[in-house]
Amino acid sequence: MLDSFLNYSSLLLVAFPAFGAFFLMLIPNSNVRLTHSIAQSISFTTMIVAILSFVFFDPENSNYQFRQTFEWLNIISINKIISLDLGVDGISSFMVMLTGIVMFTGVLSSSSITNRVKDFFILYFVLISGVFGVFVSIDLFFLFFFYELAVVPMYLLISVWGSSSVFKTFSRTKDYGALKLTLFLVAGSVLIWVGLLSIFVESNATYFNLIDIKNNGGLSPKFQTFIFPFILVGFGVLGGLWPFHTWSPDGHVAAPTSVSMVHAGVLMKLGAYGFLKIGILLLPEGAQEWMPILLILGTINVLYGAISAMGQHDLKYVIGYSSVSHMGYVFMGIGTLHHLGVTGSVMQMFSHGIMTALFFSTLGVIYEKTGSRDINVLEGLAKKMPLITVFFVIAGFASLGLPSLSGFVSELLVFLGLFKTHPVFGALGVIGAAITAIYILRLIAKVFFGPAHNNQNLLTSVTIKDKISSVILVFFVIAIGSVPFPFIAKIENSVHNLLLLGLGS
Repeated sequence: MLDSFLNYSSLLLVAFPAFGAFFLMLIPNSNVRLTHSIAQSISFTTMIVAILSFVFFDPENSNYQFRQTFEWLNIISINKIISLDLGVDGISSFMVMLTGIVMFTGVLSSSSITNRVKDFFILYFVLISGVFGVFVSIDLFFLFFFYELAVVPMYLLISVWGSSSVFKTFSRTKDYGALKLTLFLVAGSVLIWVGLLSIFVESNATYFNLIDIKNNGGLSPKFQTFIFPFILVGFGVLGGLWPFHTWSPDGHVAAPTSVSMVHAGVLMKLGAYGFLKIGILLLPEGAQEWMPILLILGTINVLYGAISAMGQHDLKYVIGYSSVSHMGYVFMGIGTLHHLGVTGSVMQMFSHGIMTALFFSTLGVIYEKTGSRDINVLEGLAKKMPLITVFFVIAGFASLGLPSLSGFVSELLVFLGLFKTHPVFGALGVIGAAITAIYILRLIAKVFFGPAHNNQNLLTSVTIKDKISSVILVFFVIAIGSVPFPFIAKIENSVHNLLLLGLGS
């Protein structure tokens, strides 16, 4: 019975959030408690399916698993077929589990949403359905369709439920953050769509899916070298690749807590996932030509993001730039085109998603209880918020790569891949990790263990939902860092097959 259920898991992961959005439309706007209860139930069920699809994924089977195919468009005159073709390999099953975890914990962290709650969760579930759709889509048309489905709701989620910030020298309204994010991501989408259509036409494949296009061949080295920059920049924008990253910190600052968790936790991973599934698999010669550029830009991500985070005074900006920095390790790992580096980049995608979701979950509680995100105002919080302090410190230690936490394992694999292929970039990556340790430790010392500030009389107890959300995230941060091999075993064969099919190595 479980096997029959799992066979449909890739479809259910897309359908459950979409069904949740539709079902919520039927709920009266005034019934806020019921809306929250339904959102929590649907997100919890989806998380369980996502975790099961990872746990029961067979790493020895190199084919896509839990596959479901539904023909959508058959153009007989030109022999072209587009299908809703869904399934997972080791890489996408890992990202699916990440999405399920962040989805549920994000819903738990949305208890502070009181304005138009039903509308918020409808858009939130549409976005999540799109993210799941990208990770389980084998057909390129539907991969792009779900990609757009994941991007569009972000504008409304930020502009309606976000917050504006006023700083000493400048201000950032929520409309500014929402519009900037949308313009950047839509511009990247245009490049992706041009690249995907060009690949499909040039390959002369019958089906629009990855497998048929790869098996059909027909992509000359010259074509691959020409079209790869469209994929590089298009997906790089969503991944926060320097210099196309500026939308991300501004989007973080303006977004509500749960949206920041999804934004950093899973949405940015779609960009890196596109590099792996389209860049390396379908454009291997182009990847070999352009990966040195990705390595350079990824290294700038690491160093620039870390230095920028060090100079911020708003907690969300600190974590926003830290997120840009840590995505740099993902790009550097991919840029090695080495088994260790690419495996590390996939691990880093998961680790970064969990720890940044934990960061933003704790920041949401701090802002809700104190009314401030200013580092110069928030001092001595450990005395009043000991549990939140523990959660933030764990996220911070994972961020700086402390052994036994998830960040150490993923960064170690990336560094091993770098030192085997590009030692100079490996050394620069280590310097970035050292800078991360400096600003994280300084931040923890000042905000949580400095002298108590007068604003602490505003603090109240942390809700049970916030505690559950953080505990779930902490569990995975510690589990992957302490017992990494079962997780690596699930993805390393898929990484090997990806490099073998794409690069023949």
